[in-house]
Amino acid sequence: MKKPSLRARLLTGTVAVAALGAGTFGAVSANASAPAAAPAAVKADTHNRNLQQSTHLTVAAATKAAQATLDAAKKENQRVSVAVVDRNGNTIVTLRGDGAGPQSPESAVKKAFTAVSWNAPTSELVKRLEQTPNLKDIPGTLFLGGGAPVQVKGAPVAGIGVAGAPSGDLDEKFAKAGVAALAR
Repeated sequence: MKKPSLRARLLTGTVAVAALGAGTFGAVSANASAPAAAPAAVKADTHNRNLQQSTHLTVAAATKAAQATLDAAKKENQRVSVAVVDRNGNTIVTLRGDGAGPQSPESAVKKAFTAVSWNAPTSELVKRLEQTPNLKDIPGTLFLGGGAPVQVKGAPVAGIGVAGAPSGDLDEKFAKAGVAALAR
């Protein structure tokens, strides 16, 4: 294939720049001359089977729960990290307490994810491993005590995970303190 001459390349570039400029000018002119039409209102029919409502914690509520968890651990001289995840397992807030180990934030997130995924405290889920040991192979989960679900009318809306105390029982005790703080 023959390379175009310098003159042909300059002419092609000039035409492209002119077209781009004209398009931009036209778009700006169109926007400046007429007000934008208001977007059409969408009416949500709550009786529509294609729609689903769900409950989520606010960042403020998740932070309140996380701080209550750290406070409960601090009263017992424990250095932990806490994570609060939403119903979908997305992290809302993570707090690493003073002196908590470097592995604890990630472990807390995984415990919170595990608790909300199965709507059960992780200490209960550890017992299920006896019948179904491959549960532990599910990505993002951690089957150790320290995770507690946050429920509304029995349905999971969030999970709180704690890691760093010497036992999963203590971690879970602190996670439940965070859940209790949401009821106040």
